[in-house]
Amino acid sequence: MTATPPDTLPNGVDAEAVVAYAGRLAQAAPPDGTPFRADVHWQGGFRNEIRVRDLAPTYADEPAALGGTDTAANPVEQVLGALGSCLAIGYTAGATARGIRIEDLRIELAGNIDLPVFFGLKEGHAGYEGIDVRVHLRTDADKAAIAELHQAVLRTSPVGHTLERPAAIRVELVGA
Repeated sequence: MTATPPDTLPNGVDAEAVVAYAGRLAQAAPPDGTPFRADVHWQGGFRNEIRVRDLAPTYADEPAALGGTDTAANPVEQVLGALGSCLAIGYTAGATARGIRIEDLRIELAGNIDLPVFFGLKEGHAGYEGIDVRVHLRTDADKAAIAELHQAVLRTSPVGHTLERPAAIRVELVGA
């Protein structure tokens, strides 16, 4: 079987593969949800290697001002990137399903972290209190279709939902 080149697919998406996968989920979705995994291995200092599936590793680090070597995005920057990427995938999937051609898509994300809380200098919430997102989307669709696409993306974003209604985090210290 020969794969179709991405530049010949609508918005670069193999819609047939997505529809087939969704069909399999409709027939037999895992009762506890579809599992995802990541493994993180400390590399020294604040640098960490992140492994997902059999993909090339990615990394996390801190900027020099925070004691890192500034070789990769830090975890809170990666949260912004994860949200932006999830939204972009949602816009792309939704546009493709609706026959909308994306001409340009860019998402800007910003939020503030209270670093004195992270450093233990005061009490409070160490994470983002809010994240501002600006979506720049240019398509061949009319405003009503774009508005409907936008609402659908917000209703179905796994990362957006995780950040809005955080998942329970259970951390076990092994071998201490």
